[in-house]
Amino acid sequence: MSAWLFPPRCLVCAEPGVAGRDLCAACNAGLPWPVASCRRCALPLAVADDDQRCGACRQRDSPLNEVRAAFIYAAPVDGLLRRFKFHQDLAAGRLLAGLMCTRLADVERPVALVPVPLHVSRLRQRGYDQALELARPLSRGLGVPLWHGLQRVRATAPQSELDAAARHRNLRSAFAVQAPVPAHVVLVDDVMTTGATLHAAATTLRSAGVARVDAWVCARVP
Repeated sequence: MSAWLFPPRCLVCAEPGVAGRDLCAACNAGLPWPVASCRRCALPLAVADDDQRCGACRQRDSPLNEVRAAFIYAAPVDGLLRRFKFHQDLAAGRLLAGLMCTRLADVERPVALVPVPLHVSRLRQRGYDQALELARPLSRGLGVPLWHGLQRVRATAPQSELDAAARHRNLRSAFAVQAPVPAHVVLVDDVMTTGATLHAAATTLRSAGVARVDAWVCARVP
């Protein structure tokens, strides 16, 4: 009944949506799916090889075993993410979560999904946690429970205002973990840029005894 009364409408161009989603066929065809990407940081690669690591990841260790990005951070996904994250457009978040679920349907399942948490002060300001809004539909769609044992215990400056080195300094001691911990978890977040937030969260989880930490993000900045 609700689909009949409120038929899907593309959130990008306002044309009728298809397949029960707020996305039309043309905009769906134009989504920036990655063809090949680094398995450690999800950076888009020009050519896939057996190693599947970018040059930087060949030279450094990471607390993350594997990172999957549903999209490259480009139009129209970048606009949808900005609307979702900064303009309270939860419909855009639901659309992106549904697309992530489709993209990640065949990926190895963890014991639990862990949305990267906001500090309580940022949560009060924004009114919702964008990582949690993505993780809930993924949990339902993929049949993987959420685990809320990761907490953000220190308020930090917005990462978008900092350079790469400052992003890593900004997140020192920002997270804490409640025991007991699952053996294999996947961190869920909206965008990966330098990876500083995901690395800080993964390092905290590893120190608490989690054997394997992966990450699933909606989009990866090239």
